[in-house]
Amino acid sequence: IQQALSQCGLPAAAVQAIESPDRELVNQLLKLDRYVDMLIPRGGAGLHKLCREQSTIPVITGGIGVCHIYADDSIDFDKALTVIESAKVQRPSACNSLETLLVNQHIADRFLPELSKKMAAAGVTLHASPSAMPYLTSGPASVVAVEEANYNDEWLSNDLNVTLVDDLDAAVAHIREHGTQHSDAILTRSLSNAERFVREVDSSA
Repeated sequence: IQQALSQCGLPAAAVQAIESPDRELVNQLLKLDRYVDMLIPRGGAGLHKLCREQSTIPVITGGIGVCHIYADDSIDFDKALTVIESAKVQRPSACNSLETLLVNQHIADRFLPELSKKMAAAGVTLHASPSAMPYLTSGPASVVAVEEANYNDEWLSNDLNVTLVDDLDAAVAHIREHGTQHSDAILTRSLSNAERFVREVDSSA
């Protein structure tokens, strides 16, 4: 970015980055109100709380991210499992981490045992709905019964809600009830279902 600024005749220092991962530098940044006009933290609830409580600079924090993936009945299992694993375990504490997986009931008997293997290898605990539980308990993953309140939880950990839905209508309805309009996705090979999901689910990503 700095190189691009210089090429355009703009000051390279207009954009700067703190490259050290030392969290103490965040605490120092929060007190630099003489130089910084506004903070917009990107991260989990812990970072947001730290900024709100410690900053002498005005802070804009986003809401929590209760994020969903709907696995349609047309999915490619291998590709879907790769996406789901990445969405959950790459950075569980991030606000766009996957919290609830909605699976089309017509593929549950074939897909959920494979999901169990993938999540067990990644160290993820599955919080299963009554409809999903029979397909998961025989697999290697750690499985517990989901509680209704869990559908509103931002886990920030290696925990994942799994529930079955009848169809796209039911998936959209679930997301509208429990989502936070943050980041939601559909896994499908149906262009019409993908387009409809984008139209009907009011998420930023």
